[in-house]
Amino acid sequence: MDVSIFDFDLPEELIAQTPLKDRAASRLMVLNPNRKTIEHRHFSDIVDYLNPGDCLVLNDTKVLPARLFGEKSDTGAKIEILLLKQLEGNTWECLVKPAKRVKKGAALQFGNGKLQAVCTKELDEGRRELTFKYEGIFHEVLDELGKMPLPPYIKEQLDDQDRYQTVYAKHSGSAAAPTAGLHFTNELLEKLKEKGISIAFITLHVGLGTFRPVKAEQIEEHTMHAEFYQMSKQTAELLNHTKSRGGRIIAVGTTVIRTLETIAAKFNGELKEASGWTDIFIYPGFEYKAIDGMITNFHLPKSTLIMLVSAFSGREFILDAYREAVQERYRFFSFGDAMFITEGIKTT
Repeated sequence: MDVSIFDFDLPEELIAQTPLKDRAASRLMVLNPNRKTIEHRHFSDIVDYLNPGDCLVLNDTKVLPARLFGEKSDTGAKIEILLLKQLEGNTWECLVKPAKRVKKGAALQFGNGKLQAVCTKELDEGRRELTFKYEGIFHEVLDELGKMPLPPYIKEQLDDQDRYQTVYAKHSGSAAAPTAGLHFTNELLEKLKEKGISIAFITLHVGLGTFRPVKAEQIEEHTMHAEFYQMSKQTAELLNHTKSRGGRIIAVGTTVIRTLETIAAKFNGELKEASGWTDIFIYPGFEYKAIDGMITNFHLPKSTLIMLVSAFSGREFILDAYREAVQERYRFFSFGDAMFITEGIKTT
């Protein structure tokens, strides 16, 4: 399948550079792929589209201030790193710029030596394994020295760092936010609970895959990087209870979708307590087993994320919806507007 068939024209001015003051004030495009309907609402209206007995699944990962600016200890050459995932102890897989300056054995320092690192392994695509040395607690050092790892298409500075976290973020470990969840406020979540909608949580720590474009010409040639996921027994039981009573499982964001579909594939369609690493790549032809609907933002052209959404909704319908979003001046990407998609296309 050719990657180019997932391309679309997007005016640069529609890429949201800053978040709205009110999270729930973003716009919401409501899609039904089977009926081929498109509605234009506001995100707070999501309450009207969820039914008592439905279950909303959220990713409670927390974004690390994972971007660090430092220098080589011997030459003083400037180095920027992005923490991608913790491997073991104080060793992390990192994206390094410029990577050519950091060979195995190179020593780095950040914050005038408050945080130090040694390169222990050279990987491809600018990645390195770095082992860190510091005094105190690593996450506290990161909070002091690190910056939020905003995507490269966001050029503006973020005044409030918490706006790149969901209100329910709990478990630190992500290099990027699960952005579909940024639209929720505590008040909106309470409204949903009052209506009889269950709230469940999984954890998937977002890694390099979020930043990595599809460079292959054919989709089948692209390889996803693995990301760590975890689903508790409590969440599994709630999801199974929802299904048994005829409720819908609504995934908030592609990270939740990938986690639930990974687990469903692992257990022949069942949802059970599980943890591990997933490199699942969802594109048209994939048969969804776990979810009945999704809330997601508008994604990059030719990205794995628009492919995932197309697998649920049909590529032509999604591209038509994207063209309408451009015409209606929706805001795109991380700080942009959202879609609610229900009743995915039936696979035969």
